[in-house]
Amino acid sequence: MIGRWVAARDQNMGALTCVEALRHIERAFDRAVRQVLEPLKLSNLRVVVLMGDEHLHPALAILCDDVGQVDLGWIEKTNVLSDALAGPVAPVGWRAAAYQALEGTLGSVLKLFNYADMLEEFSMHYWEGATTDEEALAYLVDCLGVEADEAEAMLPSTMNAKRPDYMTAQPEALKRMPKGLADRLRRLRAAFDAHRAARTAWLVEDFHRSTEYFPELEEASHLPPLTLVPHDQFARELDEIGRHGMEMGFTNVAGLLELPDADGIEGWFASFRLGIDVLLAAQDLINFDPMQREGHA
Repeated sequence: MIGRWVAARDQNMGALTCVEALRHIERAFDRAVRQVLEPLKLSNLRVVVLMGDEHLHPALAILCDDVGQVDLGWIEKTNVLSDALAGPVAPVGWRAAAYQALEGTLGSVLKLFNYADMLEEFSMHYWEGATTDEEALAYLVDCLGVEADEAEAMLPSTMNAKRPDYMTAQPEALKRMPKGLADRLRRLRAAFDAHRAARTAWLVEDFHRSTEYFPELEEASHLPPLTLVPHDQFARELDEIGRHGMEMGFTNVAGLLELPDADGIEGWFASFRLGIDVLLAAQDLINFDPMQREGHA
């Protein structure tokens, strides 16, 4: 499959032995993937060519090799930190807008979970699906035997109260932001819209099918390996729900596309590039500090 795609792109390949042809094909495909991934620092992604067998078509998979919290840069700064140590803190409305933009876009590309996902997971582990403090406290004390004082620290309201300001504040309107920040938010939205229209490379439509290609996923945690939930505030909760994944691995397949023939590879690459464009726009937003002088340009 990959060989036919390389041959169609390289009409001057010439006569090669089987070993030479195989090496040429691998290098050509790897080079094409690396060119797309080269500017990306936000996440460690890799592409795997799956040869298939009599039951499985050849396929291309995108895997996410990172684990933990996505570094949010300037967005995570709070007034609790000294300006001397961390620099000036951006207005909370700017940080809230950036955080919500990332929360609404990154999940379509990266394998990550957000605060609502963490709360739901924690609820299933420790509250038997409860959503109120009263129900959660009763289950923690009566069914799990947690001491009342300790249980108080594990209630929904306690967790909600720990959220930093940028997770709860009203986002500022773009027209009231510095141009540099507003432009980056618009770029992220535009990249997301383009990607959403052609997500072929970034879908895993059938989890059971993916376990046929990656049998280790059957024992892995169903949670993604990455999160936007800040570790500083929610270390305990993240450690609790992530324990199984740290021991057995996480569900890290960001995309899986079966390709019966070489005709679909160009389409896969087009979709792959659009997804990377989302990550590059997010990377630019995170790396940009609007409180620096150039940020107000």
